[in-house]
Amino acid sequence: MQLRPEQLSAHLEKSLAPVYLIHGEELLIVQEAADAIRASARAQGYSEREVFNVEKGFDWDQLLEAGNSLSLFAEKRILEVRIPTGKPGDAGGKALRAYAERPAEDILLMVICGKLETAQRKAKWVTDLDDAGVSITCWGVDARQLPNWISQRMQQVGLKPSAGAVQLLAERVEGNLLAAAQEIDKLVLLHGTGTLDEQAIASAVSDSARFDVFGLVDSALEGHSARCMRMLDGLRAEGVEPVVISWALARELRSLAQMAWGMAQGDTAAAVMNRYKVWRNRQPLVGKALRRYKLAAWQLLLGKCAEIDRIVKGQAPGNAWDELVQLCLGLSGTRLGLMQRK
Repeated sequence: MQLRPEQLSAHLEKSLAPVYLIHGEELLIVQEAADAIRASARAQGYSEREVFNVEKGFDWDQLLEAGNSLSLFAEKRILEVRIPTGKPGDAGGKALRAYAERPAEDILLMVICGKLETAQRKAKWVTDLDDAGVSITCWGVDARQLPNWISQRMQQVGLKPSAGAVQLLAERVEGNLLAAAQEIDKLVLLHGTGTLDEQAIASAVSDSARFDVFGLVDSALEGHSARCMRMLDGLRAEGVEPVVISWALARELRSLAQMAWGMAQGDTAAAVMNRYKVWRNRQPLVGKALRRYKLAAWQLLLGKCAEIDRIVKGQAPGNAWDELVQLCLGLSGTRLGLMQRK
C-alpha cells in the first residue's frame, strides 16, 4: 500500500503494518515519517530496535538472521535498514524480497532510503515491500509550495504568522526544509506562541548571529567586497566553522556556474534564473553577479571551494580562512588569477 506523508498519521492511529518502506529526496520528511512510525511502534510494545546501515560489503544474512531469531526477552522488535543510495544490490534485493514474503511475527521492518529513481521504484524488492506493508514517498517541496508548508508548520506549533513573515522565512531558507523547521523551533523558543510578523522574524535572525552566512553570500553577489570582509571577520569571531561558510558559498557558486553554462549556450539570464527557480526578489542580485564573469571564472571559484574543503579535512595544506577571503573577494568582483571578466 502506498501512502503520502500527510496520510501516515491517520494510518498509524488505525493499525501498524509489518513492513514500511520510506524513501524520498527530502530528508526532513523522511526523518519525521520514520520518527512517527517508531513512536507508534513503541506505544504498541516494540521495545527493542536494531539498526542496519547498508554500506559496501554489507552482509545481508544479518537481516535474515535477525528476522528469524527470537528476542532474548520475547519482546517486540524494530529492524531498521538504512540504504542511503537506494541500491541494495542483488543480494540485498533478494534478502528484502525473501523477508517480504514471510514477515516475522512481533517484528516491524522499516527500510529507509534516499530518493528512488523511476527504474528503482519498479524493482521487485520495492514492489514486494509495498505489497507486504506500506511505502511512503517523501517528495520535496518546491518554491511555490514552500510558503504554504511553512505556514502550516508554524500553525501546528501555535504560531500565527502574517503573510509577510511566512514569505520572509521562505526567502531565507530557500527550499531547505530542515533549516525551515529549525528556524520555526527557534522562533517558538524566542517568542512563544501567538502572532508573528516580519519584524519578529528579522529580530530572531539578528539575535542568532550578528553576521549570518546567507547575508555574506548576498553581500558578495551584490559586489560589496569591503562588507564581505567585515562579515567574514564577524563570522570567524563568533566561532562559525569555515566548512559552513564554504558550503553556503559552494551552493551559490554551483548554481551560478550552471546558469552561466546555460547563458553560454545562448539562453538569457532571465530564462536560466527561471529554470533554476531563483526567487523573484533575488533575481536582480543573481543577475548582477551573472553579468560579472564568464563561465570559466565561476568554475574557477567553484574549484576553490573544493580546495577549501580539502584544507578543512586536512587533505591539503593551507589556511581555510585565508582561502575564504580570496573566495569572497572573487565572488564579489575582485579578479583572481585567470578569471575573466565579461
